[in-house]
Amino acid sequence: MKLLTPLLSTFLLFVVFPLTGQEIAVLKYNGGGDWYSNPTALPNLIRFCNENIGTAINEKPATVDAGSSNIFQYPFLHMTGHGNVVFSEEDAQNLRTYLLSGGFLHIDDNYGMEPYLRKELDKVFPNKKLEELSKDHPIFEQEYDFPEGLPKIHEHDRKRPQALGIFNENRLVLLFTFESDLGDGWEDPAVHNDPEEVRQKALRMGANIVSYAFGN
Repeated sequence: MKLLTPLLSTFLLFVVFPLTGQEIAVLKYNGGGDWYSNPTALPNLIRFCNENIGTAINEKPATVDAGSSNIFQYPFLHMTGHGNVVFSEEDAQNLRTYLLSGGFLHIDDNYGMEPYLRKELDKVFPNKKLEELSKDHPIFEQEYDFPEGLPKIHEHDRKRPQALGIFNENRLVLLFTFESDLGDGWEDPAVHNDPEEVRQKALRMGANIVSYAFGN
């Protein structure tokens, strides 16, 4: 697939985004990881946001390939999975242009993708590294307050939850939520049988991410 030039990509981003408004798409990637996991999670989060923070997002999110120009139609991309992630050089360049042009990518580790993801992010941003967000970052102080930072939703390896980001000119362009498993908390109640209190924490944190992404 022929890549868009950076100039054309930037033009599309800033022209198309106002036309599509607040929209979110699922990012499809190669490598065998289950990019399609937690199928009820994102629709539930979108519904929560529409009902509680005034968004008007399509409750049936689209799916876009990492290397496709279609990503420029969506100001917010969501990515998840359990296993391997592979970005081709074309994918990496396309994602880099998207993020530097104003797009936002939220990656939620559904357990097991972290070591693969870090290697692939080096392709997207060879000169940038994931940085941990401090507890006083604005993303934790949007519609809902999280004074302790990213909440723990599901326990896996007894590690603390971390919100890690990549910045460009002080703008958070990529958020990686690790050892939290927000998406499991967004899923239908019957999937994981989480207490409502836990689901509400996950949904409220998700709403903060959405609010921050669309406002910055």
